Amino acid sequence: AKFPVEDYQRLQEAAEQADAAAVEAARMQLINRIKGCAKDVAAKYVCPPHTTPFAIIFLPTEGLYAEVARAPGLIETLQRDHRITITGPSTLLAHLNALQMGFRTMAIQQRSVEVWHTLGAVKTEFGKFGVALQAVKKKLEEAHSKIEQTETRHRVMDRKLRNVEGLPEAEAAKLAKLIEPIKA
Repeated sequence: AKFPVEDYQRLQEAAEQADAAAVEAARMQLINRIKGCAKDVAAKYVCPPHTTPFAIIFLPTEGLYAEVARAPGLIETLQRDHRITITGPSTLLAHLNALQMGFRTMAIQQRSVEVWHTLGAVKTEFGKFGVALQAVKKKLEEAHSKIEQTETRHRVMDRKLRNVEGLPEAEAAKLAKLIEPIKA
């Protein structure tokens, strides 16, 4: 929000005329105008979570900014009561850079939370993968055991059949056709 400068111009005119009473009255009017403007800006523009939880009032001249900064406790009161930050031409860039860094930091923090959740999900899935891998290992060990048992049976049958004379291949093929299972 931009602050109108009419009250500051009245303060300058009173100072140029060396009227101490008018200077003090204009200064109080300027402070009250700043407070009213801060209240209005906060009501119109500060609406978290739809907006940032603060607003900035830009004072367009360094003299106006210096006058507001000189008022004891005014800047702190505006920040505390209305969540309003006052800035001038020389401090605007610093404020914007600080906000940009804050938003970047916040984005990095949000991404790190997402990464952390992803890692948690991967850890859970990795545990499930370990259980599945153990089940596969068990099945492979069972299959290996069965193969060893079959090899043992093969060796036993082979020992018993060593003394039996084998048939020529042609006769063995004829017998194999006779032994084929009957189809239902």
